[in-house]
Amino acid sequence: MKQKHVDVLIIGAGVSGIGMACHLRRECPGKSFTILERREDLGGTWDLFRYPGIRSDSDMYTFGYNFRPWTGSQVLADGPSIKRYVTETADEYDVMPHIRFGMAVQRAEWSSEACCWTLTAVNDATGETEQFTAGFLIGCTGYYNYDAGYKPDFPNEDQYQGRMVHPQHWPENLDYADKRIVVIGSGATAITLVPTLAEKASHVTMLQRSPTYLMPLPSNDRIASFLQRVLPAKLAYRLTRARNITIARLLFNLSRKRPQMMRKWMLNTVRKQLDGKVDMRHFKPSYNPWDQRLCVVKDGDLFRCLREGSVSMATDHIESFNANGIRLKSGEQLDADIVIPATGLDIQMLGGVDMIIDGKPVVLRDKVIYKNVMVEGVPNAGMIFGYTNLSWTLKVDIAAEYLCRLLNHMDAKGLSVCVPRETSDQRADDTVMGGLDSGYIRRADDRLPRQGLEDPWRVTQNYKEDIKTLRYGPIEDGYLQFSSTAWSVTDQLNARMA
Repeated sequence: MKQKHVDVLIIGAGVSGIGMACHLRRECPGKSFTILERREDLGGTWDLFRYPGIRSDSDMYTFGYNFRPWTGSQVLADGPSIKRYVTETADEYDVMPHIRFGMAVQRAEWSSEACCWTLTAVNDATGETEQFTAGFLIGCTGYYNYDAGYKPDFPNEDQYQGRMVHPQHWPENLDYADKRIVVIGSGATAITLVPTLAEKASHVTMLQRSPTYLMPLPSNDRIASFLQRVLPAKLAYRLTRARNITIARLLFNLSRKRPQMMRKWMLNTVRKQLDGKVDMRHFKPSYNPWDQRLCVVKDGDLFRCLREGSVSMATDHIESFNANGIRLKSGEQLDADIVIPATGLDIQMLGGVDMIIDGKPVVLRDKVIYKNVMVEGVPNAGMIFGYTNLSWTLKVDIAAEYLCRLLNHMDAKGLSVCVPRETSDQRADDTVMGGLDSGYIRRADDRLPRQGLEDPWRVTQNYKEDIKTLRYGPIEDGYLQFSSTAWSVTDQLNARMA
C-alpha cells in the first residue's frame, strides 16, 4: 500500500479545490499539498455535466476567483468556458502537478496520537489502494452526489416506451432533433435545458409541480465590456465584481425585508417578457422570493421560446406514465419521445467519504459548523462551502483565505492542532443550508451539519459580514482550541512507520 505525506490534503479538484490550492500557492508557499480527485479531469461540476446549454446561473464577474479576473464577455458563461477558466487558473499557479486524478477517497481517519490525517483511496485505473497522510485536511467536494442525481419513482414508469435521460448522465451524441420532449422540473437545469433543446426538437414541454421565480439576465454586460476596454484588467474586474455583488446583496436583502414588493416586481418583469402569450399562473410561486434559489433566464431565451410556441408550460402533478408519455392529474396527456427528469440533486457531504476521529465515526448531522468553514470537534480540517444566495466562489475565496491565515498562524505559534469547540448549547435545527427551503435540501436533512444560534456557529449567507470575520477577524477567538506537540507531524509519521 503506497503512502505519501503532505502538509495539506485537498479532496476535490473542482472550482473550490482549485481555488483552495491557488490560495495555498499565493499565501502559504512553503506548504506541500496534494489534491485527490476521483474523476479523470479537473472542473468538478463543469466536467461532470454535459447536457446541452450547460452554463453558470451566477454572473462570471462574481463567480470568477478574486485573484484572477474573468476577462470573457459572457455574463453567464457556458460550461466549457468555465472549465477552461478553471484549467488556465490551475496552470497559472502550477497546481496541475499536485493533482492525483482517478483517486476515489473512501476513508479519512484522524489520529490524535500521530497528529495527522490518513486518507485511504482507490486508484480507479489500477484498483490499487493507496494511503495519503497530512497535517491538515480540506474538503472541496461540493454538496451533491456525483454518481447519481435525484429522481422520484414515477408511477408506472416501466410502461413508458420512449427514452428517459437524466441531465447528470447525458448520453454523448443523443439525437433529439424533431423529437417531442418533456422536461420535468423548474430549477436551474430545466431553465437552461428547455430553450436549448427547443432549437432542434419538434416541441418541448416544461412540466413543473410548482413555479419558480425567474429573472431575465443579458448574456453580455456592456458596462463591463466598456470598463475592460478603458481600464486595466484587474481594476475593471474589481469594479464590475463590486457592482454585481452590491446588486445581488440588495436584491436578496429586499426579498427578505419586502417580500411582497419584490414578488410584484419579479412577476411584472416576467409578465412583460411573455407579452400576454402565456398564462401567468405558471410563474407565480407559492413561496416568497429567495425562500428558494432564484433562477436566471439568459437573454430571456425561455420567454422567447414560450412566445414563439416552440416551448409550452404545464404546471401539474404526474398521475402516471404510460406507453406514450405522461398522464397528468388534470387529465391532460403529454406525449413524449424523450422524458428528461431535471428533478434535482442528491446531496452528499465530503463526496461520501467516511470520516473517523480516533476510531469513532463522525456523524455530520450531529455536528455544528464553525464560521461555515470548519466542523465542531473535527481537528485540523476545513470544509469549503459556498453561498446559496450569491455566487458560490465568493465564499470559496474568503474561506480559503481564512484557512491559509489559520495555517500561517499555527506555524508562527508552533501549534500542531486546532479544533473548534462549542461549549454552550448552540445547536439549532437549521442545517448549514437552512436559508433555503428547496426540496433537495429538505431531503438531505439527515446528512447536513447544523448551524448554531449565534456567531461563530451561525451561517449568515452575508458576504460583507463574512469578510469581516474570515479575512480580518482574530484567529484565536476563544472558540478554536489549539495545542502543540514536541515532534512535528512529519517526525511522528516517520516514527510510526519505522
